[in-house]
Amino acid sequence: MERKQLIEGVKAQMPAKRWEHTLGVMETSVWLARKYGCDADKAYIASILHDVCKYWPVQEQAKVIREQGLPQDLLDYDKELWHAHAGAYIAKRDYGIDDEAILDAIRYHTSGREHMTLLEKVVCLADYMEPGRDFPGVHNIREIAEHSVEKALLTAFDGTIRFLLEHGKKVYPQTLYARNGLIDEIKQSELPES
Repeated sequence: MERKQLIEGVKAQMPAKRWEHTLGVMETSVWLARKYGCDADKAYIASILHDVCKYWPVQEQAKVIREQGLPQDLLDYDKELWHAHAGAYIAKRDYGIDDEAILDAIRYHTSGREHMTLLEKVVCLADYMEPGRDFPGVHNIREIAEHSVEKALLTAFDGTIRFLLEHGKKVYPQTLYARNGLIDEIKQSELPES
């Protein structure tokens, strides 16, 4: 699918304000991809599609999860997680995306997962820190991202987990695995070479 068709199709799925967010994620992910040596074209496509069905009725998102054999445990957690897995399926079905790296970047942009690829980290982090985001700590995440995707994403996950705990919500286990995996990666990268 041509980029113009992709953009038109996705833009039609969301309100104007969410489209502005999507453009911010796209610009930020392309910047991060270039800075850290990731495929910028894949980051662009994944970012454009990352919220493709976020504004679908939650019943429709749940139906996709149930009927397509996506992780059923998602339905036991916050509905904000659902659009990522449903969106990866829709990206493949409706937009012809068959690159698993792009689909995984869409799939894990909300929860993260253990052993995230650089592309997954880039899209997830871009979603947290795109220029339209304004929440306590976002400026710190942007500053950290100038030096480390992993440390910035760890800070972002810490903030999300703190928010969920403060609001009495459940934490999706994949997010905890993602956080712990980032801690291991950071520690490993800081070990002196022998």
